[in-house]
Amino acid sequence: MQTVLISGGGIAGPVLAHWLHHHGFAPTVVERAPGRRAGGQAVDIRGVALEVVERMGLLEQASSLRTRMRGMSILDPDGHEVDRSTEATFSSGRLDSEDIEVLREDLVRLVYDHTSAGIEYLFGDSITALDEDESGVRVDFAHGPSRTFDLVVGADGLHSTVRRLAFGPEERFAHHLGSYLSVFSAENFLDLEDWQMWLRDGDAGFGIMPVRDNTELRVAFGFESAPLGHDHRDGATLRQLVVDRLASMRWEGSRLSEAARKAPDFYCDAMAQIRMDQWSRGRVTLLGDAGYCPSPLSGQGTSLALVGAYVLADCLGRSGDDHRTAYARYEQRMRPFVAANQALATENPGGPASEESVTHAKNALSLDG
Repeated sequence: MQTVLISGGGIAGPVLAHWLHHHGFAPTVVERAPGRRAGGQAVDIRGVALEVVERMGLLEQASSLRTRMRGMSILDPDGHEVDRSTEATFSSGRLDSEDIEVLREDLVRLVYDHTSAGIEYLFGDSITALDEDESGVRVDFAHGPSRTFDLVVGADGLHSTVRRLAFGPEERFAHHLGSYLSVFSAENFLDLEDWQMWLRDGDAGFGIMPVRDNTELRVAFGFESAPLGHDHRDGATLRQLVVDRLASMRWEGSRLSEAARKAPDFYCDAMAQIRMDQWSRGRVTLLGDAGYCPSPLSGQGTSLALVGAYVLADCLGRSGDDHRTAYARYEQRMRPFVAANQALATENPGGPASEESVTHAKNALSLDG
């Protein structure tokens, strides 16, 4: 039985672990955080990704967790409504679509609960070194003892440690898209009921949606900026930057600024894509944002993670012990799908992609290809 170490316990990693276990592999998931990560924006499961969730037997449960928006308002910088829709929202698209919008933390919990019984999870640890030879990959950990695995998969996000160790510095592959995004929770001080609000003021703007039966708000604040040069792990500096930027907003700036200052789940990072000529090197390969992050501007990061996990496991399952053939087939099948989804973030910067492009991106791959 081949052993596979998967770095990253978000969505892509556990889904890959599920399918590898299904194909007879022995997966281990290592996650830097001490437990499942909370917080995050609402994410979308679209097109062929819905089929992955259905094949896992989780479609009904995922559907029960979906957000229940009635529509949205678009506001001017002073908070006056200038447009509204009861047919679609910016976060999820058409409200009558079969696509599912869920909070990221709910999807993480659902997948973890589905996989935890049969898969080894190592929380509170991370990879520090990879040393490959003909027999496998020796992996050093920050806290646990070194171990050797047949294969290693980096599913550890935009700032992937596995990618850095196996392929080189992030700067070679990251392409800044001209903005930053912050996501955090707040009390529902606007008394919103299943209704979103979106506002843009100059080079900044935000979307606000109620969650948890309207008891809480999830705020997504974006602002245009060249690369700031801050270490992505320097949360205090990024938080203060967001607090100050929100304080300058004309409508509800002070309350949003205070919420960002206090939020226990505060997140902020650059909007960027990862573009690589090759996702695999030796026994190591990359999955999801680590190899082909489309950025949240595409709305397809979660779907890419789900589909990529299924396809990678399928290719490995079909190849026996020949990981080179499996990795090559994985790239061959996934690259057109990745290209179509990354284009959603770049074809119309600052605005929504065309409906035709979204439809194509959602379905540009067959799971049985």
